[in-house]
Amino acid sequence: MLRADEQKGDFTPWLAEALPGVTRIGDSLMLVSYRIRPEATWDNGAPVLARDVAFTLKTMHCAGLPTEMAQARFGFVLDLRPDSTDPRRFSLLCRGQSIDFVRSSGDFSILPEYVLDPQATLRGLAVADMGKNLPVVQQFAQRYLAAQLARHPERVPGCSAYQLQSWQPGRQLTLVRKPNWWADKLLTPPPALRAFPRRINFQIIPDAATAVLALRRGDIDLYSLMPAPEFARLQQSPTDREQLRFSTADSYECLTANFNTRKPQLQDRLTRQALTYLFDVSALIKATQLGQATPSIGLISPRIKRYYNDSLPPLTYSPAQATRLLKQAGWQQSEQGWTRASGGSTQQLRLSISYRAGEPAFETTALQFRSAAALLGIPIELRPTEASLLSRQLLQGETEISLRNMNGQPFAYDFTPILHSGSTKLYNTTGFGTPASDHLIEAIAQENNLTKKAKLLRQFQRVLYVERPLAVLYFLQYRIAAARRLGTVPVSGLMPGYIVTDIRPTPVKP
Repeated sequence: MLRADEQKGDFTPWLAEALPGVTRIGDSLMLVSYRIRPEATWDNGAPVLARDVAFTLKTMHCAGLPTEMAQARFGFVLDLRPDSTDPRRFSLLCRGQSIDFVRSSGDFSILPEYVLDPQATLRGLAVADMGKNLPVVQQFAQRYLAAQLARHPERVPGCSAYQLQSWQPGRQLTLVRKPNWWADKLLTPPPALRAFPRRINFQIIPDAATAVLALRRGDIDLYSLMPAPEFARLQQSPTDREQLRFSTADSYECLTANFNTRKPQLQDRLTRQALTYLFDVSALIKATQLGQATPSIGLISPRIKRYYNDSLPPLTYSPAQATRLLKQAGWQQSEQGWTRASGGSTQQLRLSISYRAGEPAFETTALQFRSAAALLGIPIELRPTEASLLSRQLLQGETEISLRNMNGQPFAYDFTPILHSGSTKLYNTTGFGTPASDHLIEAIAQENNLTKKAKLLRQFQRVLYVERPLAVLYFLQYRIAAARRLGTVPVSGLMPGYIVTDIRPTPVKP
């Protein structure tokens, strides 16, 4: 219904005709009311209606489907109330009255009921019924899983400007613009509904050197999220400067070191604090980002000055401070390494650090951390891991320390999926959560007063700074190199660093 608009610093209508209206009910509920654009249609020409939104919410909450993240993000939406006089109009009944919930209420993709539930078997159920062990729910879940939509996305038509033409998993994805997209009927389409490219082909090239070569040869037209060394080398080449345009954008994506607080060695905050003093952030920024990155004390970007807690000192490299904190945590150093008594047994401080294989920044960070730990006599095992396997290991709590990039945005602040104790079996891979931190997370999501929200966010950053379930090393800068024929590429601090639908290639002169 809504789409993030970085320039506005807010969400903007997409499928929605306008930003939603809000009606508060008592002091704990609200109705968020939308109307879908009358022009919006599915690929078969049928209109996008409120019942499609209702169907999507029911799918999100369907028992037996792997939708835990959606439930964590949108669990505040309790039900959908259709308008009896207008099939495009509806209201979402939401728990809480936060403006952040209003914004997030439109930030999910709408599914076509006519394809995924052609017999409309779920229409008679409320959203709350979808978590029950009902035969109709079980049967729907079985049909949905049998469709294997993750392997066959072509089985789900959409209502956007593009349709899937071809897909080779792990290799490439091609989208083509629909010849009769509904938004083309608008007299003055808003920026959110622009769709200039006729064909978009995404190439998956894991190796940076190979991707750069493909760009220089003209096999690809744009390379985003480019590693800093390759970006700098291209900029220094007169030939490449003649053929390419270079752009950068400060992002909301950060590199984090995450500690699995469920592991015995990492359960106390002093040990976690000590280990963060072994990351040399300044040196890492120079080595991996050529100095073009921004250190941070936490998950709020320093760019967001209203909410960033600048009273906290940035992370510094200090083996001496790490040693002091380890001793405070009860660790004792001997020729056998660092040990401490725990529950009648002896713990040894030996750890592993996991990260996505083939990522130079992760590898350099892990090597630096291992070297610093070795100076103190702490053995660190490096575990470069294929991406999908690493994701499974993180979700199953099998890692000890992990390096990850975490994506954020400046529009809404709900840390429930990644740091609330209620999400420890879902996407809170650190396993962290205390009554105090849970209360802050909930209060932040509910608070509408910006001054109070800023205070709560600063408190939350302080809690994380002290507890240290994770450490943010730096926020990345997105780097983009593109063929000059693409014209000026609209860059963004949001993933993937540019707005592909806004690219307007420069006409070739005859």
